[in-house]
Amino acid sequence: MAVKESTCLSSYTNFVFLRSFLLCISLFCYISQAYDVDNAQNDEEYSLPTVFTAILVRNKAHALPSFFGLFEKLNYPKEKIAIWIKSDHNIDNSTEIIKEWMTGVEDLYHSIEFIYDDKQMGFENEIASCHWTDGRFQHIINERERAIHAARRMWADYLLMLDADVMIENHNMLQILLEQKKTIIAPMMNPGVGESYSNFWGGMDEDGYYQRVPDYFKIVEREVTGVFIVPMVHTIYLMNLKHKQSEKLTYIASLGYDKAEDDIIIFAINAQEAGVPLYVINTEHFGQIPIPLEEHHSLSVEQEQFMYMRIETIDKANPEMGPGVDYFVDGRGFIQSPFISQSLIPKDRLGFDKIYMINLERRSERRKRMLHVFDVFGIEAEWIPAVDGKKLNDTYLYADLGIEVVPGFTDPYGGRPMTMGEIGCFLSHYFIWKDMLKKGYSEIIVFEDDLRFEPYFRSKLTRIMRVVGKKQPDWDLIYLGRKRLNRKDEYYLQGTDLLVWPSYSYWTLSYLLSRRGAEKLLAQKPLQKLLPVDEYLPVMFDKHPEDSWKEPFEPRDLVALSAEPLLIYPTHYLGEPHYISDTEWSDLITEKTNHNSAEEPQKSPRPENEPKDENIPKDAKGYQLNPSSRQSDEL
Repeated sequence: MAVKESTCLSSYTNFVFLRSFLLCISLFCYISQAYDVDNAQNDEEYSLPTVFTAILVRNKAHALPSFFGLFEKLNYPKEKIAIWIKSDHNIDNSTEIIKEWMTGVEDLYHSIEFIYDDKQMGFENEIASCHWTDGRFQHIINERERAIHAARRMWADYLLMLDADVMIENHNMLQILLEQKKTIIAPMMNPGVGESYSNFWGGMDEDGYYQRVPDYFKIVEREVTGVFIVPMVHTIYLMNLKHKQSEKLTYIASLGYDKAEDDIIIFAINAQEAGVPLYVINTEHFGQIPIPLEEHHSLSVEQEQFMYMRIETIDKANPEMGPGVDYFVDGRGFIQSPFISQSLIPKDRLGFDKIYMINLERRSERRKRMLHVFDVFGIEAEWIPAVDGKKLNDTYLYADLGIEVVPGFTDPYGGRPMTMGEIGCFLSHYFIWKDMLKKGYSEIIVFEDDLRFEPYFRSKLTRIMRVVGKKQPDWDLIYLGRKRLNRKDEYYLQGTDLLVWPSYSYWTLSYLLSRRGAEKLLAQKPLQKLLPVDEYLPVMFDKHPEDSWKEPFEPRDLVALSAEPLLIYPTHYLGEPHYISDTEWSDLITEKTNHNSAEEPQKSPRPENEPKDENIPKDAKGYQLNPSSRQSDEL
């Protein structure tokens, strides 16, 4: 029995031990699992590095609501972002806007420091707000250097250096840059105007100046994508302050430096001498930056460029624009910060007595877009409900208006008669001409609703009116947007590079009309010999190729000119998605063309209908620039 008891006791002891052991193992696994979960949560919460963001602001009141609105959308913990803002030498209300924004977000970010000076309104010897004087260069060098020191003093992991007109549209930009693990890397930004400008250089000559190289365009146009070493990055970049190499980076020129006193050049050369490569990444669309302007350009020109960027961005974000499609979709375009009061841009009529915008009542999406465009551009225009061809009837057309189509008219391409859409379009313009005379207006602008503005529209239009007032004060009509059909037959108005004598043209996207021009158009009683409106206008300035259509109209003495380059283009062309023609003559437009790279207007001889003036210079320019590549030189 003793042996048996001993065996039982031993078995019991082994059982207890085994159970205790298993319990310990289970407890250990539970604790380990809990630790792993907790540790993973901690990693998620605390592993992201801190980013010190340095923002330099001068005269950016027009851009700040969008700049901050997009910055707020960065997909990165705000408590990991410290913000340092420096602003001075403003002639606008940038300071007030920044203060208002800070009030709304100061509890969201790690910290915000705002240093400003409102006492100085400009730099010594400054011609205009876009002029970079020696004093301004030295000032910006000092401020960027101060930003680097501030980031180091805070023991930040990274420094994000950017200007206050950088529009960061990619909400994941910071994570993408961090993943590259570079000492200096810049997200490639697209230009707000044109195609070839960006925030890096492809080449630099021995004197430190820009050098054009083929690889630059391959990167900018994304023929190749990836991460590339470049000699220069500017405007926006991320610096890894944890890298030992970053300690050598500075904006202060080294002893014996003999190149340009330019902050971006000094920084690039210092990085090169320190052995720190500069990188740019173009794997995704990151955002946009404005192109630099000339020294004589004023703040208003800079504001115009941003207006254009705003409209183009939301248009590109809404390619499906069509009946029933809302123009505004949350998250698209330049998002405005909810912490900044949205002040409306003061509106005017661009120096004209009246601005009309023709739009079918059933095309509310186009109307909404155009009214928004006018709000952004500060244009005071009146919506004129277009005559809807779908609602026209024989009684109204023939009994009330007495309409008769010009004898022998058939569509030049389709061989068909006029459509109701074409009749409605003509009547829409016709009633505007009558309204102009009734109300005693001297000069008006007519816009249709399917158009887009070229950059710097307001400034260009001002120049055109100044020039035409001197060179051709008795003008009747000036096209702002049209389809050129015989450009080789067009001639520049002597002494200008802004206006041409147009040949046969289609479209009435937009035009200027004088009182005298309206009188001539109405005096012909065009409803009794009706043509589509874009056929009628070339008839009246005697450039229509069909003689039989011209015969009923006499005299054909409309003094017509056209902006060159054009200031207005269509939003869509035939063949593109979402193209819609409410006049139902879309078969007249056979292809999308680059209207500024087709055959160029001629410089001589003088057309018969151009007034002779021996005082007009005879050396007018004959060149044109592609609208996609024109930048500040066009102003």
